[in-house]
Formats: sequence, structure tokens, C-alpha cells
Amino acid sequence: MLRVVIITIAVILILKLAVSRLEPSMVFFPLSGEDDTPATLGIRYHALKLRTADGVHIAAWQLEHDAPRADIVYFHGNGGNLSLWLPVFATFHSFGYRVLAIDYRGYGSSDGSPSESGLMLDAEAAVRHAASTRHSSCPLIYWGRSLGGPVAAAAARAVAPDALVLESTFPDKASVIRWNLVFRALNVFSSYRFDTIGALRGFRKPVLVVHGDADTIIPYALGQELFERLDAPKQFVTLRGADHNDLFDARHEAYWTPLRAFIDAL
Repeated sequence: MLRVVIITIAVILILKLAVSRLEPSMVFFPLSGEDDTPATLGIRYHALKLRTADGVHIAAWQLEHDAPRADIVYFHGNGGNLSLWLPVFATFHSFGYRVLAIDYRGYGSSDGSPSESGLMLDAEAAVRHAASTRHSSCPLIYWGRSLGGPVAAAAARAVAPDALVLESTFPDKASVIRWNLVFRALNVFSSYRFDTIGALRGFRKPVLVVHGDADTIIPYALGQELFERLDAPKQFVTLRGADHNDLFDARHEAYWTPLRAFIDAL
């Protein structure tokens, strides 16, 4: 019996160590450096270095606008860097929105290595900067895409925005892996939770949930589940036939029209 107990404890410790070592490489897919910047498109911007509460310096872009209609803080997904998402920021800018976007630690030219707790500190640094520099006449909106959804939700607990957009995201990490029995079992040993719903308990500002009904990365059903579990004033937009990365083409009126209407109504 003692031998069984010892072996069991050893297996648990080995699995815990293995999951903690492997999980970051399974969740985060950063690209280092920067390629194109807003200046490439003739957009006035400031390249910033924001210092987080634990002393890490993260890269950020502040796209300025002469007559902004909204201040948006954008939290991108788990892959790439700021340059990859430049078309999205440029489209926001063309609509008259001022944009602050960050590269998480370990992404782009940001310092450090990514982790769930680290991303939350990055988000807090971003929204504190946004709140201190926002235009007083403009609504402050946090926009979280995919993995950026729970990051934006956590940021809303640090500094409350006027509204929140959750795009192609999920209620929590456990919901994403619930159909995979192996990942479900290993999740017991994981420290990552990415709990969007938990972070938004008590949040009462407007929330817009956007999801493609052909999403092969984050199933459409998870977007619906997220929406149903929100307590805040909420709207849901279904993008017919859209996969996870089909959404942000500037010509995709089914995507941009409801998003602009939501923001402009604020």
C-alpha cells in the first residue's frame, strides 16, 4: 500500500511538472519583432513601452486620430505580433477610432515570456495607460479576440470600460477542451484557466459577442454559451459561414456594420 501511495504521488508530480513545462508552448504562438507599423500606412502613431506591475516592459502602439469617436484597447489572439493585426487597427482608424494595442510579454518586441498571469498584468498596464490618456468625450472599449477575450475580461476588472467586445472567444479554457478526453484529464494539473465568465461576474456595461458559425478553432457553440452566461446588457452577432480567421476583412459588411453600430451607439 505504501508503495502504491508513493508511486501515485510520483506520477502526479511528474504530470504536474510536464503540464507546466508543455502548456505555454501549446497555448502561445508568438512572433518576435515587428514588420509593418502604422507608419507604413501613413497613420500617425506612438510606439510605447508600458511597464507592468511585475516590471516587464511590453510594446504597444497608440494609433492617434484628430477627431476620435471612441477609444479602443485591443487584445489580440495567441499568435503573431502587432504587425499581423495591423489591418484590423487600420480599419478601426478609418472609422474614426483611436486604438491602443499591445503585444503580450514574449510577443513582438515585448520583454519576458508569456503566461496566463503575465498576460493579465500586461492587460492591466494597458488599460491603466488607456484610462489616463483617453479622450473624455469618447467611450472606452476593450476588444478581446480569441485568447484576448479572457484577457479583455480580466482588464475590465482592473479598470472598468464603457463597453466590451468579445470576438470568437470562449467561457473558459476548460470549455474549449471538454471534447478531448486526454486534455480534460491533463487539465487537472494545469494552472491556466482563462476564465472569461468568472472575470465578468458583476460586470454591468454593454457587451457585444461576435462569432462565426463555421469556426473550426473555437466552436460557435462556445460563443453562444459565453453569451448565455453573461449577466451584462448584451448583444450577439452571428457571422454566417465565417471561420475563426475570416472575420476582419474590411469589406466584410456583416462583420463591421453591427460592430460600428454598437460602438457608435455608446
